[in-house]
Amino acid sequence: MPLSDVAIRKAKPAAKPVRLFDGGGLYLEVSPAGGKLWRWKYRHAGKEKRLALGTYPEVTLADARERHAAGRKLLAAGYDPGEQRKAERAAMLDKAGNSFDAVADELLAIRAKTLAPGSAVRERRLLEKDLSPYLGSRPVADVTAPELLAALRKVEARGAVETAHRAKMLAGQVFRYAIATGRAERNPVPDLKGALSQPEGRHFASVTDPAAVGPMLRALYGYPGTPAVAAALKLAPLVFVRPGELRHAQWADIDLGTAEWRFTASKTKQPHIVPLSVQAVEILRELHPITGRGDYVFPSARGKGRPMSEAAVIAAMRRMGLDGDTMTGHGFRAMARTILDEVLGFRPDYIEHQLAHAVRDPNGRAYNRTAHLPERRKMMQAWADYLDNLREGGNVIPLRAKAG
Repeated sequence: MPLSDVAIRKAKPAAKPVRLFDGGGLYLEVSPAGGKLWRWKYRHAGKEKRLALGTYPEVTLADARERHAAGRKLLAAGYDPGEQRKAERAAMLDKAGNSFDAVADELLAIRAKTLAPGSAVRERRLLEKDLSPYLGSRPVADVTAPELLAALRKVEARGAVETAHRAKMLAGQVFRYAIATGRAERNPVPDLKGALSQPEGRHFASVTDPAAVGPMLRALYGYPGTPAVAAALKLAPLVFVRPGELRHAQWADIDLGTAEWRFTASKTKQPHIVPLSVQAVEILRELHPITGRGDYVFPSARGKGRPMSEAAVIAAMRRMGLDGDTMTGHGFRAMARTILDEVLGFRPDYIEHQLAHAVRDPNGRAYNRTAHLPERRKMMQAWADYLDNLREGGNVIPLRAKAG
C-alpha cells in the first residue's frame, strides 16, 4: 500500500531502523534517533544497490516520488543512478573546488583513514544531512556566522540539540582545514559561542534510574572540548572503573585486538581485566592517532608525561550540566551496579568482579582476575548496547521493584 503524508508524520522510531515502503523500491527509513531518510532499493548489473533521496520533511513524499521516477528512467536507459550522481557531484566539485562541500569532502576523506568505520559513516551522514543542504554549494570563504547559525537552528528546531552541537564542531573542522589549505581566511564558528541551546543534561533525579541515564549520556556525548576529554566522558560509563584508574590508563595495558584492558586495581592492588565492548574499542581506536604516541591514553594538556587531571574531567561534566549532586566519576560505578543487577539481571558476583571488588568464594579464597571472564565479556557488551539504546532514545526498562 502506497505511503501517505499522515502515515509518515505518525511514524515513530524504534530500537532498530523502521522501513515504510511506497512501492518500486522506494521507502522511508526511520532511524532509532527519529531521523527520516528517503531511500531507493534497486538492481543494476545484477547487483542490489541503495540510493539516498533526501531527508523528510525537507524532501516531501511528492519530492521523493519525483526523484524516484527520475532515477527509474535512468535505470531503464541502462545507467546506474548512483554512479550518475557520483559523476555529477565530481563534475560540480571540479568547478567549485572551494565550495564548503568540496573542502568537507577532502577533510572527511583524510579523517576516514584514521577513524573507525562507524565514526567515518556518522561524520559523513552529519555532513550530508545537516550541513550540505544549506552550505554545500557556497564558497567556503564566503560562509558567514549567521548562515551557519541558520543551518544549525534547523537541526535544533527538530529537537536534536546534541546533533546541532556536533554539526557545529564538524563545521569548525572544515573551516580550519579550509584556512590551512588557503581557501578561507577565518573560521566563523567561534562567533556562535552561546548561540545554540545547551543539551538537556541538568537536574537529573537519579542516574541509577534508566529514564535519567539516556539524557545524561546525550549530555556527555555533546561535549565540545578536546578529543581526549570527550573520549574519557564517553568511555567512563562503558567501563565503570574508578576515576583515577581511567585517567591513568596507559596504552601499553590495552590490547585492542583482544579487546581487553589489564591493569592493577588501585584499591585492591590486584590484577584486573576489563573486557572492552565494541563501542569502547571504537572510542579508543579513534583516540589512538591523537594520543597513542605517548604513555597515557588521556594525557594532560599541560605537559607530557602526565595523565589528565581530575579537575579536567570534573570541569567537563559540570560544563555539560552534571553538578556534584547529580553525578561524579564514581557515580558510573553505582549506575552500572544497580542497572546490571536490577534491570539486566546479571549475577551479582559477575558485577562485583567487574567492579574489581575483593570478591571471595564460599571457602574464603579470593577469586582470580580471570574468574567468569567469558560471562563478564558478554555482560560488558550487553551493557554497552543497553547504554546505546538509552542514549538513542530507545525503550526504557524500569528498575524492578524490591520485595518489601
